[in-house]
Amino acid sequence: MDYQRVFAQAIDRLHAEGRYRVFIDILRNKGMFPNARCFAGHNGPKPITVWCSNDYLAMGQHPAVISAMEEALHDVGAGSGGTRNIGGNTHYHIDLEAELADLHGKEAALLFTSGYVSNEATLATLAKVLPGCIIFSDQLNHASMIAGIRNSGCEKRVFRHNDVEHLEELLKEADPDAPKLIAFESVYSMDGDVAPIEAFCDLADKYNAITYLDEVHAVGMYGPRGGGISDRDAIAHRLTIIEGTLGKAFGVMGGYIAADRTIIDVIRSYAPGFIFTTSLSPVLVAGALASVRHLKASSEERDAQQAAASTLKHLFAEAGLPVMPSTTHIVPLLVGDPVKAKRVSDILLAEYGVYVQPINFPTVPRGTERLRFTPGPSHTEAMMRELTQALVEIWDRMEMKLAA
Repeated sequence: MDYQRVFAQAIDRLHAEGRYRVFIDILRNKGMFPNARCFAGHNGPKPITVWCSNDYLAMGQHPAVISAMEEALHDVGAGSGGTRNIGGNTHYHIDLEAELADLHGKEAALLFTSGYVSNEATLATLAKVLPGCIIFSDQLNHASMIAGIRNSGCEKRVFRHNDVEHLEELLKEADPDAPKLIAFESVYSMDGDVAPIEAFCDLADKYNAITYLDEVHAVGMYGPRGGGISDRDAIAHRLTIIEGTLGKAFGVMGGYIAADRTIIDVIRSYAPGFIFTTSLSPVLVAGALASVRHLKASSEERDAQQAAASTLKHLFAEAGLPVMPSTTHIVPLLVGDPVKAKRVSDILLAEYGVYVQPINFPTVPRGTERLRFTPGPSHTEAMMRELTQALVEIWDRMEMKLAA
């Protein structure tokens, strides 16, 4: 076996398909987001504007968050000392879990090192604890949810994206006595659409299923206290488990679930992805705690972000750019070709100092490749107009069609 040849061929296939991923060499400028410095392809740092960060509200730059992290660093040091079983529960973790439980109106919460881990560990563990469990999964669920369902070894049934009728068809066909779990997201980050959460909860009640809602692209962003779409729509109490992240709107790092005390205790006690992983640094937890508390009390950042997204959608549409329908803070611009998507991204960075990452398969289906913009509260209208003009020029240069 020529191992190196096999590995090289795997990379060559990605290049041939136009979906080889290049990660930008970047440093953000503290307190000046979306301004950053890019180090790739030129001598020294080049000023750029970031348009695709998941730090949706720039909370990673917020003075209260930075101050809390600095204070924790000088109080307890850098690391957590190991798993929580060995190193113990840093008090910051206990405080943050209490805040997150309160945010979602649940009895308890549990922190993980990332949103991926919280999804994978929780879904895999739940199904193993429920003998004969059938998981009903939305077609466009996160890769981490799919991994958790696969690792559970249970029966899986996939329903068409946000399709209430198809989900009910599948529930009707299932053994009425089998444990059932319906897993779905609130905001789907590539299209920017929202799940019919209440209708899914109605089906769960009708067919005696439990529900698992991934709110990672919505926590901090929606609701009077930033609890997500379920907070906005006042239906969090109907959901069995709510999963979220601290690495997007909250601007730091980590994942979590919120549920009743017994479910949280089961995951804490059985999930290998929690038990055998070094817990989050208390420095990170302190920053996340400050961010959650701030966004519970302040809607200023959410309101400014929503206004920015609305303005950018309008400018793109007015210019004839193929902006995809979105009812949320996500602004996807359809390209439909992986090579062209990468080319547009490269030109924006090299010539206009604009950073937006192309989104290709397998993140989105082939033929729907796109640029995904996430304007934040600090993106000005002048920035948006400059971006729109740059895109129109590139579309014309590459002979891609604009709407009439």
